[in-house]
Amino acid sequence: MKKLLGTIFGTLLAVFLLYFTLISLSSPEAVDKNINVATLIAPPVTPVVVEDTSGIESLPLEDNKGLYEFDDPSSIVYMYITVRKGDDSNNTNSTWGEVNDFTKWLNDSLEVGKAEVILQVGDENGPLPTELGYGATVPNATIQIRGNSTSAMPQKSYKIELRQSAGEWRGQTTINLNKHIFDPTRARNKLSFDLLKELPDITSLRTQYVRLFVKDETTNPPKITYVDYGLFTQIEQPNKKFLRNHLLDPNGQLYKATFFEFLRYPEEIRAADDPLYDEAAFSRILEIKGNKDHTKLIQMLDDVNNDNIPIEQTFEKYFNADNYFTWMAFNILVGSLDTQAQNFYLYSPKNSNTWYFLPWDYDGDLFRQGRLFVGGNPYDEFEYGVANYWGVVLHRRVLTAERYRQMLDAKMNEMMLFLTPERLKEMLDGYKQVTSLYSLKSPDTQLLNMTPEGFDQQYELIPSEIQANYDLYVRSLSDPMPFFLVDPEREGDSLVFDWGESYDFRSQNITYKFQISRDWAFENIVYEQSLENFTTLTIDMLESGSYFWRVTATNEDGKTQYPFDVYMDADRNPHSGLKYLFIDIDGNILTEAKR
Repeated sequence: MKKLLGTIFGTLLAVFLLYFTLISLSSPEAVDKNINVATLIAPPVTPVVVEDTSGIESLPLEDNKGLYEFDDPSSIVYMYITVRKGDDSNNTNSTWGEVNDFTKWLNDSLEVGKAEVILQVGDENGPLPTELGYGATVPNATIQIRGNSTSAMPQKSYKIELRQSAGEWRGQTTINLNKHIFDPTRARNKLSFDLLKELPDITSLRTQYVRLFVKDETTNPPKITYVDYGLFTQIEQPNKKFLRNHLLDPNGQLYKATFFEFLRYPEEIRAADDPLYDEAAFSRILEIKGNKDHTKLIQMLDDVNNDNIPIEQTFEKYFNADNYFTWMAFNILVGSLDTQAQNFYLYSPKNSNTWYFLPWDYDGDLFRQGRLFVGGNPYDEFEYGVANYWGVVLHRRVLTAERYRQMLDAKMNEMMLFLTPERLKEMLDGYKQVTSLYSLKSPDTQLLNMTPEGFDQQYELIPSEIQANYDLYVRSLSDPMPFFLVDPEREGDSLVFDWGESYDFRSQNITYKFQISRDWAFENIVYEQSLENFTTLTIDMLESGSYFWRVTATNEDGKTQYPFDVYMDADRNPHSGLKYLFIDIDGNILTEAKR
């Protein structure tokens, strides 16, 4: 009874207080103060601002920056592999020697040269209980060499693929270990990807210095000790797992450019349900790493190669400007010259028409001065600034639009504030703490072909590369653009030569200087002529023998450009801007490709 009376009393008291409050608020004083009764009964509701994501085509590319939170650029991971020969059923029946003898560019099958391994991770004393593979007694992965030209080098790079039962290493099941045999600093690739981590509108890849130790049990008798294989750089593999880890769409399209100049490639690039579809032929242009529905790729290429559709319309429909110009500006400034037709990925979310450029492979960057320092061949005449990209149909069409050149220029200047010599030097000093310990001693130093003094000099040259590449970019905007030479044809008793049209951003007249010589140095010229704004020439048939021919383009300001064509002499030395020509005794024409 007491509880009931208490409840009744409490209810009456609440009603009384509410009545008193309402009466008070109805007084003139309350009205004068503009007090809202509703705000006293319930607190005001703050509207929730929701970002409009309905326009998926215009969404920026955002990387998962949290992936890099615990990166230590100067740390080392120790990996131990025990190699065992597998069997024919899963193509792992190679010895360790056969794995290392396999040269990829001499073989069509990527399955050749693979072995089984036990992969364990630890420290300098061996595998650790808290790390991958500890205590494993049966193979948990496979190994094969990776890279194309580098596969023929004495020191190899490797790809390790973990089996499902092994779990993951740092969220990855494919572990790429790069030796970077052509980079004496062993730092350039890592530097570029560590810089990319901090840039918006583009992704990066996780990298890590690794020391590799190998125990080869495929010999007779099996080895019982590990051999030090030196220093490597681990680089994340772009695949569906990469997309998921970077908070991108794992169901989207992902292609790795093999030799892709954004042409239509109608014989190779076909829909998967096309009766003539050949995945091997497709992969010679683009390797398929994601969704195999190629419909929107084909539509994009159709529009890019359709000159009747304004490039502004095509670009806005299929590409994200911030991503595109970030990718291009970064490549130009770090001197990533081999990114015209390869060394990049194309990604598109499943329910979007937008294509994004993702970076891949920067071990040849920041090397313009360093390459000459180690006695390498100079760069080709066209390998600088926007000229380097002029042979790719998409980039050529985009860069002819002044609006887009201004966007690239703005991105270049913005990035120059980020890629300062001071920033690069600070990062390089961290890498050098690792690389100087191992690159200058066995086994790496055996093929480094560099003294400790030369090693230091390479590091000192890198920070100034950015300004040098920026200056060349500025120069490229005032030079004529490069072009291609066309194989000559015979018409009766005449020879007809053709070449592509050079482009000048200021619409200046172009004078083409045509020359034929008996030697590639053009010291024995047998014919030459200059033509203004003409790209074809007919001359009398030449007598039988070997010739070299070239065309140089010069604008009204006297700036000169050379063709994309490169002649390789018998010693494999490149000579820019010329082609070989042979005429037999019957007047038949043979070019270098037909010899």
